[in-house]
Amino acid sequence: MIQQFEDLVIWQEARQLCTGIYGIFDNNKDWGFKDQIQRAAVSIMNNIAEGFERNKVSKDNKQFISFLIIANASCGEVKSMTYLAQDINYLTKEQADELRNQCKSITAKIYSLIGVLQDNNGSNNRTC
Repeated sequence: MIQQFEDLVIWQEARQLCTGIYGIFDNNKDWGFKDQIQRAAVSIMNNIAEGFERNKVSKDNKQFISFLIIANASCGEVKSMTYLAQDINYLTKEQADELRNQCKSITAKIYSLIGVLQDNNGSNNRTC
């Protein structure tokens, strides 16, 4: 049983994505671009964590689902920015493809968890 947000695979994957984004863009001098993609990546993992923690108190999955929707939107933002980063040669095609694949995996898991939460609204037994 999942007892803390760190146990969630989607949070773990979001953390890996975030760390990767920070590493790749560490020396990038385009501060606006760098800040935007880093903030979007951080938003994914933090919204998953915040939604989980709020759900522990409220026991109402609706808030958690709302935070997961925000996390998913941030994931879409990161994915979108990888196309721009590739187009302006901040990323190689391989780097961009890897980041997009990570985003796709996170998105799929977010949708799966939302489905579980909707099916079990009110019961606090999460298995994802």
